[in-house]
This record gives sequence, structure tokens and C-alpha cells, in this order.
Amino acid sequence: MTDEFLLQMQGIDKVFPGVHALDHVDLKVRPGTVHSLMGENGAGKSTLMKVLIGMYQPDGGTITFDGKQVQIPDTATGLALGISMIHQELSPVPEMSVAENIWLGREPLTRFGLISRREMKRATQALFDRWEILINPTKLMKDLSIAQTQMVEIAKAISFDSKLIIMDEPTSAITETEVAHLHRMIGQLRATGTAIIYITHKMDEVFKISDDITVFRDGKHVATLPAAELNRDKLITLMVGRELTHMFPKLDAEIGEVILKVENLHRGTVVKDVSFELRRGEILGFAGLMGAGRTEVLETIFGVFKADSGTITINGKKMAINQPTDAINAGLALLTEDRKLTGIMGVLSVRDNMIMAALPKYSPNGILNRRQIDKDCQAQREALALKTPSLDQLIQNLSGGNQQKVLISRWLLTLPDILMIDEPTRGIDVGAKSEIHRLMSMLAQQGKAIIMVSSEMPEVLGMSDRVVVMHEGRVSGVVDRADATQERIMQLATGPADQAA
Repeated sequence: MTDEFLLQMQGIDKVFPGVHALDHVDLKVRPGTVHSLMGENGAGKSTLMKVLIGMYQPDGGTITFDGKQVQIPDTATGLALGISMIHQELSPVPEMSVAENIWLGREPLTRFGLISRREMKRATQALFDRWEILINPTKLMKDLSIAQTQMVEIAKAISFDSKLIIMDEPTSAITETEVAHLHRMIGQLRATGTAIIYITHKMDEVFKISDDITVFRDGKHVATLPAAELNRDKLITLMVGRELTHMFPKLDAEIGEVILKVENLHRGTVVKDVSFELRRGEILGFAGLMGAGRTEVLETIFGVFKADSGTITINGKKMAINQPTDAINAGLALLTEDRKLTGIMGVLSVRDNMIMAALPKYSPNGILNRRQIDKDCQAQREALALKTPSLDQLIQNLSGGNQQKVLISRWLLTLPDILMIDEPTRGIDVGAKSEIHRLMSMLAQQGKAIIMVSSEMPEVLGMSDRVVVMHEGRVSGVVDRADATQERIMQLATGPADQAA
């Protein structure tokens, strides 16, 4: 191939009802490079990639791949050309083994035409050995963690020996160790001439691994530049069209009396003798490595799983929380970490998603008070600056940041005193992150008490009044905002619990 570019997408146009998702955009990718695609949610990044892989058909424009102009009517054609994709939304077959998931639709056969499970297992193990992935090929997908599932998806994409691999948010659910592992894999792929298109919201990753960066905004191509010519501030300005001077707009809030007291909470091997206090107006951050038990503490307090022992005291009264309805009635709300899996109901409207947790309030006589519902939902829409054409819009058509705002609205309509938010800005763009942070700060000013679990250290440091650090199911230390540093928190997150300060 004499051309400088492996891929050239020129003038790509894509229109959905009411949305011009791609407005005659261009993308050029060189072989053996990592080309990061950046932009806020709704900028058109994933849509363009779905056009490239054959999931969507463009309304205009041309695609040239490996020196030839091509039509990609379906994903099978894309794979045959040498293009594979790791999708943001994981979609494994849970009842099948790891090996069966990787070779699904292209299973090795015996000479009798039957599926050779022995060869499938051998090929999977060889693939894992090559890329240093420590997962048993015979294990069922349903028994893997989200991080392990993500690594299997990465291995599957690599197994096609593609010339171009699209990675859409590949590190959103994996640990820092696994991120470093993936970056080593990307380095090896790049060295063999494979091109990578990389989509992420994590700025530090972009500058670690990118050769080139393309920025989209509102379905339009804004710029393509070598990564060496950009820094964090310049990139954010290109993405959002404005400078974000306050990424963590932590407003002063009056810290009041203790509203929640958790004492000696214990559940199985995941929550061990956890104690802490939460005050009105406070944002209490929970930090720790993946598997430390942060999410499990929130789920136990909320009654998703019943505690083996321990006490939960709210407003001075000991509470028996055996199920989520008990928690809601006690003034608790829980925003889960997996927006897609346990948050939104994609086929329902924004309005229906908003009122889901507060339905009893709107139907005291068994009849929905639709006038009050519309009034309250509209008030939430305005208060949270929710971007949606109407409350009747399907929530699945909104950007990730706006979906998160709907979920926050859902819980605010239950009139909670305590809001527990697990990974509040996972998978949403930098502009929406700032808006979510501002909203959390405003709620604290209004006297709400907030528990925030986050795997992003800048978020923990920027938004928390105090930080509870967990290690292997236990509280290893509680750090005040003034004393909180990345080094201090990592010491507590990685060290034995008996070293707690």
C-alpha cells in the first residue's frame, strides 16, 4: 500500500430522527498508530465507529480501507476486511464458557464437522498465553467479574488478527493494573503494524498511548492533531468549546449533625466490621482498589443484600433495613455504578425512568397523578439542565451524562436525606462530569448528605469533605479533606488494615 493512511473516512453523514449524529465528518488513521477519538457524549464518536464496523449505514460519504474504497453493509464484512471492535457495552453470552464466547460463530471443527471443544480450549489458552491473560478458558462468563469480562472482550477482538481494532471505552471497568496490561498489549499491536482507534474519557490515558488525536463536537469534526502538540487544557477546550476552569466545583456547605451512623457492619467476606459516620451537608468519599468492598458497603446499607451483623442508625434511630424499600422509606437513595445494567430502562421514556422509584408517592389511591408527575419531572429537567427534546424521549437516546442526570432525578423525587452515588461520572464526558460535580455540591449545600464511591482519584480528592479508604472489605482509614493526598489514600488502599491512621 502506497497510501499514508490505512483508513480514510471522508464526508461521513448520518441522520437519526431528530438528530444529525454525524455532519460530513472526516477521519484518517495511519497504520501502526494509536489514534484517539475524543469528544463529549453525543459528539458522534461511537456512531462513526458503528458506521465503520458495519452496524450503521451512512447517509453520505466514502470509506477507503487498505487502499480500496469499500462498502461495509454488515459487521461480517467489516471483520472480513480486517476491522474489529471492542464495544463500550459488554454483551457476552453468560451461560457459555470463555472459550465459546471468543470463538462464537467461528468455532473450530473436527473432521466430522462437529465443534472441537479441545481445539477451542487450546486456541483460547494459546491466545491468553500470548497476551498474558490469566483467565480459565472453561469458566462460564457469568462467573467472571466485569473486569475479567472486559479482558475477554479485548482478547476476542485481538483474536481476529485485524489490521484495525476499535477500542470503545476499553478501560472503563478494569483496574489500574489491567489498564497497564492493556497498554502493553496495545504497544505490541502497534509494533506489528496494527492500527488502534481508541475512545476514552480518561485524559491521562490519551496522552500516554496516542500518536494522533481527533476531536468531535456535536457531530462535527473539530480538529486532528499529533498528541505531542496538545495538552489537557487545549484538548478540553477543543472538546467542549469552552474552558473548564472548575472541574471540581466544590461549594462550601454547612456540615451539620450526624445523620447516618454505621457500626460494625458485616456481610460475608466482602464487608468486614465497617464503621463510619455521615453528616448533613457532607460529601463522604469512599476510595479503595477494585474489590475493596466499597460498592458492597453501599448495597448492604441499602438492603440489596442483608447484613450478617452490625447496626445502621439514621437520625438517631436504629433501622432494620432488610430490603431496598426499607431504605427508601428511611430516606436513603442509591445510584448504582452500572448505569446500563442496573440503572436506566432503555425502552422507557425519560419521564417513566424519573418516576420509577417514587411511584407510590404519585399513586396514593392506585391512580397515577399525571399532572403532578409532569410538573415534578419538568422541574427536575430544569433544575438539572437535562438535555432532552421532551420527557417522552426514550432514555436510551440520551447521552451518558444526561442519562445519569435522569437517574439522579429519579432518586431526588423520592425526597431522600441521604444520597449514595456509586461511580457518579463513569463513562461520561468531561463537560458532563463538571455538571454532575456541580449538582452534587449544590445538593450538599441544600443539606443532603452524600456518599460517593469513585475509582477516579482526582474526583475523590476534588469532591470529598472526608475520605473513607477501604482495603479488603475493611475501613483502613478516614482522611480529612485538608490531609487527603493521592499518596496517603493509596497507602491506605494498598496496606494492611491494621496500619490505619
